[in-house]
Amino acid sequence: MSNFMIKLTKWVDPILEKYREKKPPEPQPPYVPKSTEDLIGVIGRTPKDYLSGKERAMIVACMSFKDCKVGDIMTPRADITFVFEHDFLGPLMLDKLYQSGLSHFPVLSSDGHQVVGLIHTSHLNSLEIKDTDRASKFIDPKVYYLRSDYNLEQAMTAFMRTNCFFFLVVDKGGHLVGLLTFPTLVACLLGYIPKDKDNFDDDTSIAAVMKREIKG
Repeated sequence: MSNFMIKLTKWVDPILEKYREKKPPEPQPPYVPKSTEDLIGVIGRTPKDYLSGKERAMIVACMSFKDCKVGDIMTPRADITFVFEHDFLGPLMLDKLYQSGLSHFPVLSSDGHQVVGLIHTSHLNSLEIKDTDRASKFIDPKVYYLRSDYNLEQAMTAFMRTNCFFFLVVDKGGHLVGLLTFPTLVACLLGYIPKDKDNFDDDTSIAAVMKREIKG
């Protein structure tokens, strides 16, 4: 052994021996959240390098899905655009419907006391509408209802059961208090509304579906 290695050994050995004699620290048990609030706190403190804001929102939304009520996320009655069955669907009325940003509109009876159906903007887009046409001509009479105190799991079950895109919301007394759409419900489950980056909407064409490029 060289003189240098002998000197190095004499210097290093006592240091190593000192740490050999020390009892190694006890391993710390992993942190276990004891409540939903604790777990959400952990999610909130997780660095964004490991958990993006989108992923964070999705996890928390899924965790709280059953605890949320329809009344918490619905569009309230005050924000609904109503149509009366005797209204003319002229340019001013159509513009009012399109400007609302909604896609379904409850149609009220002439006295305003009863919902007699719905009007879908998709139908209006595909039809030749005259200024003299009344709303009653384009009514879809099939209306589905949710109660405002349903939790979101019950609401999702109703959407799946009826294959409907749009529900009116009533209270226990049967009074209309709002509306709920399927995209709103999905946003509460996923934390966001999924959208195609290329705005693809030709799902009825086999050729278009075959040729479509999938973007990540």
